[in-house]
Amino acid sequence: QVQLVESGGGLVQPGGSLRLSCAASGIDFSIATMSWYRQAPRKQRQLVATITSGGRTNYADSVKGRFTISRDNAKTTVDLQMNSLKPDDTAAYFCQADWTSARKPYQSWGQGTQVTVSS
Repeated sequence: QVQLVESGGGLVQPGGSLRLSCAASGIDFSIATMSWYRQAPRKQRQLVATITSGGRTNYADSVKGRFTISRDNAKTTVDLQMNSLKPDDTAAYFCQADWTSARKPYQSWGQGTQVTVSS
C-alpha cells in the first residue's frame, strides 16, 4: 500500500524558515518523480517544487531562491526547505509521487501539513 506522510509544518514568523519532510513507502521511490504542492483557502492547489528521479529540480516562480527541494533515496524521503517565508506562503502543503509501473502511470498524495506564516 502506497503511503506518503508529511511532517514539519507549523507556525512561523515572516522571514523565518521551516523544513517539510515527506516519507514514502509502498513505492519504488528511486524511480518516482516527487513534488510538493500547496493549497491556500479558497485557492487552487499549485505546484511548488518538483524533483525527478535523476535529481532535476523545478520551482514555481514565487518560491525560486527561497525554497529548496531535495530527496534521499536511501531513506525514501523528500524534503522542502523553506526560507524567507512570507504570509503568502501560508497553505496546506502536500507531497505527491508520480511513477510508472508496467507502462502504467500512477500517482499518490499525502494528507498534507499546514504551514502558517504570521506575526
